[in-house]
Amino acid sequence: MKVKVISVLEDNYMYLIIDENTQHAVAVDVAVSKRLLEIIRKEDATLRAILTTHHHWDHARGNEDLSKLYPGLEVYGGDERVGALTHHVTHGEELKFSSINVRCLLTPGHTSGHACYFVWEDDSPDAPAAFTGDTLFIGGCGRILEGTAEQMYNSLTEVLGTLPKETKVFCGHEYTARNLKFALKVEPKNELVKEKLAWAKLREDEDVPTVPSTLAEEFFYNPFLRVS
Repeated sequence: MKVKVISVLEDNYMYLIIDENTQHAVAVDVAVSKRLLEIIRKEDATLRAILTTHHHWDHARGNEDLSKLYPGLEVYGGDERVGALTHHVTHGEELKFSSINVRCLLTPGHTSGHACYFVWEDDSPDAPAAFTGDTLFIGGCGRILEGTAEQMYNSLTEVLGTLPKETKVFCGHEYTARNLKFALKVEPKNELVKEKLAWAKLREDEDVPTVPSTLAEEFFYNPFLRVS
């Protein structure tokens, strides 16, 4: 399973998950359809579906365009407000695209219908991946816009926090350095926060993505998981 990290807009990430045996692919959070199409052509992939974490334009704006280009394209999300939605997912629902398995996880907080996606391949040595949108960031969490603090806490600790610790975390924005600056204020003596922040600043200077992290790492420096 190959995950293409695609930087778009000011600080957004969208992703293309590719089954390397069939070249079938699933996109996550399509904000810029033209850019995704460029990657699909470059990778010689066939788009099977779109997974959308939430309805905000910077995560779902490209759904309509792609649905017109690919008649019958499946678009998944946890909220009826997701553009071009064809499948409203439920918590724990599992999907399959060739060898790519997807477990849908409802994670309200940032929005009331936010969903994350846990993805893995059977009989693969590769670690599973979680596409966490605006719920879990590297070193931080999303703003609570429609949900409650209790919902966000549960989404972080009881849903995402219980995934396998080797899970790779692919989030929706490049907020790592600013998140870790806050984490350092919370725990000024945490040496792992200091090390991760220095690393993130270097990546930022080089204009290189900081994703993915792993869930195990997040428990060392993300204050919103360390409270659990």
